[in-house]
Amino acid sequence: MTDEELRAQVGAFLAGHDPKSSAPLDFLRARFDAGLAWVHFPAGLGGQDAPRALQADVDAAFAAAGAPDNNPRRIMIGLGMAAPTILAFGTDEQRKRYLRPLWTGEEVWCQLFSEPGAGSDLAALATRAVRDGDDWVVTGQKVWTSGAHNAQWAILVTRTDPDVPKHQGMTYFLCDMTAPGVEVRPLRQITGEAEFNEVFLTEVRIPDAQRLGAVGEGWKVAQTTLMNERVAIGGTAMPREGGMIGLIAKTWRDRPELRTPELRDRLVQHWVEAESLRLAGTRLRQQLTAGAPGPEGSAMKVAFAELNQQLSGLELELLGEEGLRYDDWTMRRPEKVDFFGREAGYRYLRAKGNSIEGGTTEVLRNIISERVLGLPSEPRVDKDVAWKDLPR
Repeated sequence: MTDEELRAQVGAFLAGHDPKSSAPLDFLRARFDAGLAWVHFPAGLGGQDAPRALQADVDAAFAAAGAPDNNPRRIMIGLGMAAPTILAFGTDEQRKRYLRPLWTGEEVWCQLFSEPGAGSDLAALATRAVRDGDDWVVTGQKVWTSGAHNAQWAILVTRTDPDVPKHQGMTYFLCDMTAPGVEVRPLRQITGEAEFNEVFLTEVRIPDAQRLGAVGEGWKVAQTTLMNERVAIGGTAMPREGGMIGLIAKTWRDRPELRTPELRDRLVQHWVEAESLRLAGTRLRQQLTAGAPGPEGSAMKVAFAELNQQLSGLELELLGEEGLRYDDWTMRRPEKVDFFGREAGYRYLRAKGNSIEGGTTEVLRNIISERVLGLPSEPRVDKDVAWKDLPR
């Protein structure tokens, strides 16, 4: 499959599906069925086994034609985390059932991983799933769940065997967020919003047909999700001066009265760092064409979080008293994070979460040291201890 062949397919599709006269959802469904959704996915599942690198040209051709998109920021968890995990571990029936409405945005997904009692150690989770005939009965609590208040489905990791070491007794499920026993409560953040939630699961029945991967292999399945999550957060494609650095550079150019030599030096330094990160992200996405994400995505995510926090702080200093304004402190329940549609004060506060979400910076530095640099791992005294015997 070449770029020219794909462009020809896009042209033929647009000739038969006028974006201006087609209902957006009908258009997206047809695009998926034509294999022009995520072109590197298999035929029949929104793609045609084409190189991943061709996706950008396909998306650009549809955008130039004025075609509707699937609002990727709204469904980022589904696109960046659930979909690649379902593709890697799902049955044929699961792939056909979930991938199409996920990509079209008909079904929004969230991620039920973190727990209040496990901290940054995901493998220490305590949410139990007990087999009952063809179902599993799940009870526990999850926290920091972005978008749970808008989600129809969730990727869920549970404890199914407490008698083995913590990494061995986990099982992964696809959870219906509308099922009886699922309760979503808002968590108000430093920004005043509640994009995060805590989720309580009380004897939620999940059919075994919604299990992803083998029983006891939840940690293995979750690793696929986490690796893709870090690439989705830190390796997003950006044009030059895209993201935070573009906002600050524009303010610098438009407001000469705000400039000082010290702020100029810091802006130039961060501009170089942002451009280096952008180019590294391009290299990382090129590597993805050869296979699944690896630990390099952790390095991208760490670098993104630190730079974003530094840039948001620089923007506040550049604006001075102006930067202290905060226009809306009401507890909104947004569908998506509007990082660039708000004022500088919001960006400064929201950026604090970048070093926590998608894996804390401390955990990711361990991954980088062990799996990228090959340094000795930290001693793990609980490696061979049954989960039930661990101190909590």
